[in-house]
Amino acid sequence: MTEHTPDYTRALDNAERILGFSLAPFVDPRPSEPANAYDFTRIATEHAFKDAWPRTDHLDLRSRALVSVTITASLGILEPLRGQLRIALRNGVTKEEIVEAFIQMAVYAGVARAFDSYAVAREVFAEYDEAGGVARDQS
Repeated sequence: MTEHTPDYTRALDNAERILGFSLAPFVDPRPSEPANAYDFTRIATEHAFKDAWPRTDHLDLRSRALVSVTITASLGILEPLRGQLRIALRNGVTKEEIVEAFIQMAVYAGVARAFDSYAVAREVFAEYDEAGGVARDQS
């Protein structure tokens, strides 16, 4: 394993606080990956969890989570949407607020995209309810 830099360690710590589980097993390169895989995962992780998510002076974590749900849904990237929905629920966004975001998204990103995204939200809502109102741990 490559030694983590202090910034990468900080990013991983922030990610764990936001996600509720360690991101390291998902981003640390595996032996079959090229040497620069660590550079990619380190840069991407630091950018998201050291630089962007902690910026709470003007947009709190809860709002940032709802924005991230809307962005991933609008782009139609459904597996990342699943993770963003879990982050949102874990950080205080209600299911009702998520539905309202999809209603707004349907107007500007399209009804078909909103329906596809809402199908993922339904699954995440069900797992959230099954877990007693706690976002599922990915570990």
